[in-house]
Amino acid sequence: MPRPLSELPKAHLHLHFTGSMRHSTLIELAQEQCLHLPDALKEDWPPRLRATDERGWFRFQRLYDIARTVLQRESDVYRLVREAAEDEAAEGSRWLEIQVDPSGYAHRFGGLTPTLELMLDAAHKAAGYAGIGIAVVVAANRTRHPLDAKTLARLATQYMDQGVVGFGLSNDERRGRARDFDGAFRLAKRAGLLAVPHGGELLGADSVAECVDVLGADRVGHGVRAAESPRLMELLAERRITCEICPTSNVGLGVAERAEDVPLRRLFDAGVPIALGADDPLLFGARLLPQYELARQVYGFGDAELAELARQSIRASAAPDSVREDLLKQVDGWLASEGSEG
Repeated sequence: MPRPLSELPKAHLHLHFTGSMRHSTLIELAQEQCLHLPDALKEDWPPRLRATDERGWFRFQRLYDIARTVLQRESDVYRLVREAAEDEAAEGSRWLEIQVDPSGYAHRFGGLTPTLELMLDAAHKAAGYAGIGIAVVVAANRTRHPLDAKTLARLATQYMDQGVVGFGLSNDERRGRARDFDGAFRLAKRAGLLAVPHGGELLGADSVAECVDVLGADRVGHGVRAAESPRLMELLAERRITCEICPTSNVGLGVAERAEDVPLRRLFDAGVPIALGADDPLLFGARLLPQYELARQVYGFGDAELAELARQSIRASAAPDSVREDLLKQVDGWLASEGSEG
């Protein structure tokens, strides 16, 4: 029998705050607050999405914004993070870096600083509750002004001793070039934060290269389209820059037609470090474990290769050295356990 993937210790490095919400929690909170949800978030869930054109991305973002409205109270934030931590633990994730944009909630929770403090406290409590490590990546929105990103970068650096480990850049690549945000990333990197911008999802390999060359990316959110450039894959492999690949998300947004079309195997065989991620389970209907199941069932990864995927996610994380070493030993233990290559 193949070794259980839920018992494979792993790190989850690409999970967005709102998108980590359980669907059942979305429904319950909306009912409590008498908020109307569109059919795409209720009976027709998970929604049929395709964001490779402007209209499709707008619909995706609109559904995301609607989901965000159910988080009205501080208790809702604590619940979301606690449940996300429970789900991570159940799937074998032992370290989570959850990405948050405090500006999306600042008007509700008293400003940027109180909002980030609330999310950090929720992460700290959830980590203790679920018995896993949780850190926070503060992400700027590339559809907003670069000065807003600088404000968030400064804020992130002030909370490095309270759980902030990275600075990211999300939303539609077509509406904000990476190079426009180099000032914010210089601030973050100078302070010692990981640079983890999104790139190579809706745009091609050049978008990944810009994140690496201009923003000094330590990891690239998605980065899947680096597979279009052998030279870029060689560079990523040489510099050990991890791509946070999210297969279910890639299919959900139309980046790939089918799971079989996501070039996970090509990137792995080229030596590009990979951390599998779920992106937004609330909208794509799958958390982290199904990404590993796809690696086994669709991309033909045997248990030794699955263990290496888990190791790569752990090595690319901001977990303390002692935690990383312990988790890597646990991966070795998983591989040494009874089972057969699946």
